[in-house]
Amino acid sequence: MQDAAKYLFEPIDHGSVADAVVEQIETLIVAGVLKEGSRLPSEREMAELFDVSRPKLREALKRLEDQDLLQVRHGEGSVIAPLIGKALSPALMDLYARHPVAFFDYLEYRREQESFAARLAAERATPADKEILSRIMADMVAAHEADDSKAAQRADINLHSAIVDASHNSTLIHMMGSVYDLTKRGVFYNRDFLRAVDSTGEALLSQHLAIGEAILKGDPQAADTAARAHIDFVEQSFRVGQEKSKREIIAKKRRILSEPKSSR
Repeated sequence: MQDAAKYLFEPIDHGSVADAVVEQIETLIVAGVLKEGSRLPSEREMAELFDVSRPKLREALKRLEDQDLLQVRHGEGSVIAPLIGKALSPALMDLYARHPVAFFDYLEYRREQESFAARLAAERATPADKEILSRIMADMVAAHEADDSKAAQRADINLHSAIVDASHNSTLIHMMGSVYDLTKRGVFYNRDFLRAVDSTGEALLSQHLAIGEAILKGDPQAADTAARAHIDFVEQSFRVGQEKSKREIIAKKRRILSEPKSSR
């Protein structure tokens, strides 16, 4: 964190010292640079980076803690507090799991938000954003070639998150962070199921790369179209999977009824 942190904070040279520290950290939270669970550098490091006294730094951190923006965790130091809560309660997640129709509502929401994010990212992505996207896209290709499903899943989430970050829309960044948390925990679907439908994984890879490449080229319409096509593929795959599962259940029942009584 120390090497990265030196690019986050700037020395304080004006106004109220504590106010200026609070303002910098709040700005990074609003922009989605510091997200829920992000750990801040040590008190000593931050005092050096801000070029302020440690008592003034403590005053600023205490103010952020009082505002419920910061939490002090034993053994971890200061971390950004939960910002928007969980998208669904455990009880509602269980209910959704029992009623697959909710999954398609989830996809409908993601289709609109992710196409919007991809379009904005194509318009607004900075060279640094594009560097991050390019690195994640390379990770996706490497995971695919190594047939590493866990690495592929990490890269999948990382790419979607990076695209949202590159939109530079703070509301979108924080809201979609909660949605992706559900995806990470496999609440709505398991990526392995998609791999079963797309046996080679080529379709998923090409869809993700198409979104990323459109953003790198700065083509908003192509980015929007590619993002929508990806979610359409996911939705269609699950509809096919559901129908296949229903047919298998019916076929098993039919087979049982057709068997001689002595063999049942």
